Amino acid sequence: MTSRTATLIGLTAILMWSLLAVLTVATGKIPAFQLAAMTFAVGALVGSLTWIGRPDAVSALWQPPLAWIVGVGGLFGYHALYFLALRFAPPAEAGLLNYLWPLLIVLFSALLPGERLAPHHIIGAVLGLIGTVLLFAGNSSGFASGQMPGLIAAFVAAFVWASYSVMSRKLKSVPTDAVAGFCLATALLAAAVHGAIEVTVWPDTTAQWLAIIALGVGPVGAAFYAWDIGMKRGDIRVLGAASYATPLLSTAFLILAGFAKPSAGIAIAAVLIAGGGLIAAKDMMGKRSV
Repeated sequence: MTSRTATLIGLTAILMWSLLAVLTVATGKIPAFQLAAMTFAVGALVGSLTWIGRPDAVSALWQPPLAWIVGVGGLFGYHALYFLALRFAPPAEAGLLNYLWPLLIVLFSALLPGERLAPHHIIGAVLGLIGTVLLFAGNSSGFASGQMPGLIAAFVAAFVWASYSVMSRKLKSVPTDAVAGFCLATALLAAAVHGAIEVTVWPDTTAQWLAIIALGVGPVGAAFYAWDIGMKRGDIRVLGAASYATPLLSTAFLILAGFAKPSAGIAIAAVLIAGGGLIAAKDMMGKRSV
């Protein structure tokens, strides 16, 4: 698989994650850890289904402790914080604050062996950050004190996901099939925490059940496998910068679904985010795949 192909696969995860916020809000009032347990169970099933016809794929689960710590810690930590953020803070603002992680990935990538930040990567990342800030400011109408824990959770989640993504690059030898195991472990861990601190709330409508299934199949399922391929074999800087499309698309879906109000700054933010992504992706567009 070429680096270009892996990068393109990683980009599909960004498209799926653009539906994460709207689908999470559509699940209703299900507690954060219960929702994580249910969706990650579906995500694990999605990955294990790809093992059909590949009996040796299950051997991918035999990984060193560090791989499991990074895999489960990243998936569980990020999504627990993200689901908490969407339960306590306005969904558009929490989601946009959480999307500091693309900038962090681009910057953290400089710490990897053999990687360096070129000027156009930094310019693209900064433009994307400015666009994200404009989106955030355009949707903000002041925050109640009870919303601050959710906003803080969203902010910390950005660092957790960026760290997980960059560490995945360092664990390049761990096959993507192992992600199914990480999802299952995350589901079990989330279920244990749910049982200890939350009261079970089952979906009230068919639409909420469908939202849970859609979350598990896409944003909390197939997206992880696509992202793992992109992080390990693709251009991590391009993926980090291109991820700035996610808050724009995510906000658009929230508005279309009636969960957020349109902002006057969205048009300007769109130009900055798209332009930043194109500038940062200069390497991918200017080189032939190898």
